[in-house]
Amino acid sequence: MKFKYFFLSLFIISCIKNDKVQINADEIHDIVVIDSNIETDSLFTIIGVGDIMLGTNFPSEKHLPPKGLNLLKPMYDIIQSADVSFCNLEGAVADSGGKAKTCSDPKICYAFRQPEYLMKDLKGAGFDLISIANNHIFDFGYDIALNTAKVLDEYGFRFAGTDFKPWDTLTVKGRKIGFAAFAPNPGTISIINYDVARKIITHLDSISDIVIVSFHGGAEGKKALNVTRDYEEFYGDNRGNVYEFAHNVIDFGADVVFGHGPHVTRAIEIYKDRFIAYSLGNFCTYDRFNISGLSGIAPVIKLKVDSNGKFEEGEIISIKQIGRGEPIIDESKAALKELIRLTNEDFPENRIIFEDIIFRNKD
Repeated sequence: MKFKYFFLSLFIISCIKNDKVQINADEIHDIVVIDSNIETDSLFTIIGVGDIMLGTNFPSEKHLPPKGLNLLKPMYDIIQSADVSFCNLEGAVADSGGKAKTCSDPKICYAFRQPEYLMKDLKGAGFDLISIANNHIFDFGYDIALNTAKVLDEYGFRFAGTDFKPWDTLTVKGRKIGFAAFAPNPGTISIINYDVARKIITHLDSISDIVIVSFHGGAEGKKALNVTRDYEEFYGDNRGNVYEFAHNVIDFGADVVFGHGPHVTRAIEIYKDRFIAYSLGNFCTYDRFNISGLSGIAPVIKLKVDSNGKFEEGEIISIKQIGRGEPIIDESKAALKELIRLTNEDFPENRIIFEDIIFRNKD
C-alpha cells in the first residue's frame, strides 16, 4: 500500500512541477468508488463540517478521549442524512512514530497524531470526503503523512490535498463527484497557485458531474471573523485570499466550496449559483483546541444541489462543543445567528434569504 502511494506521489509531483496536471482517472483504479444505485433526477444532498481532531497521543495519551467514548456518536444521524458528507481532518494518523515538528513558539504551535482506531468512529459517522490539506498533515513528517493516507484508504475514505494525493473522485447515486483540497502549507496543494488549481479543477470538471473543493486558508481566531477579500496573514504566513480563491475555482468549474482554517464561523456566499462557505469552524476538536466562545460553535451545512451542482437550497444545523471537545446540537442556534450576521455584514450585495435554519438564493 505504501509503495502504491509513493508511486502515485512521484507521478503527480512530476505533473505539478512541470506545470501539467494530466491524470487519467481510469488508470488510477483506487481513486474511483462505484455505487450502482443510480438516481439522476432528484436533488443531491451534501453536508459540510469544519475541523475534526479526535484526540492526539502526542505529547501524551492524556490528550485522548477515554476508551469507549465516541465523540461523533451524537452527530451520526445528521452526517448520515446526506448523499455525501465532508470534513477537514486536522492532523496525522498513526499509533506511533515520526518526528514531531519543531516550533519556535510552542504556545501557538501544536503537533497532532491521532491513533488509527479513532478513524473507525469517523467512518461510522458517515463521512465520505476528507481534506488533509492543512498545517497539521505533516506534523510528524512525510512517512507519517503517507501512513495517514494508507489508513484513510483502508477505511474507504476519499481524500485529497497533498502532493501525493491532489484530488479524488467518488460515484454516488449515479453522479460522479470530483474532490480537491488546497492549503498554504508546504506539501499541500497551494491555495495561492491558481495555475495548478485551474488544471486540477478543470480536469475534475471534465470527468465529474459535481466538483467539491475544500480550502484551508485565512487568518485565525476571533479577530479573523470577516472575509477581507484580500490576502490574509497569520503569524507572518500568507494564508491566501480566500475570496479570490473561491471565486476562481468556481470559474474553473467547482460547484461547492467548503472553507476552514480560521477556527471560527465565517460568512457564506452564492456565486454564479454555486455555494461557498468561508469557514465552517471547529466541529469536533478534542482537548488541544480552544473551544471557548465563538471557537466552540460551528455550523453543519446541508446543501441541496441539482445534477450539475447548481445550488437549490441549504440548511444550517448549529452545534457546540462541550467538555473537552464533544459536539452536540446547540438549541440556541448560536452558529446560525453568527453566520447570518457575518453574511449580511461581509456580503451585503448577496441575495441569500434566511428562513430560520433554511436558506435560499433570491430569484
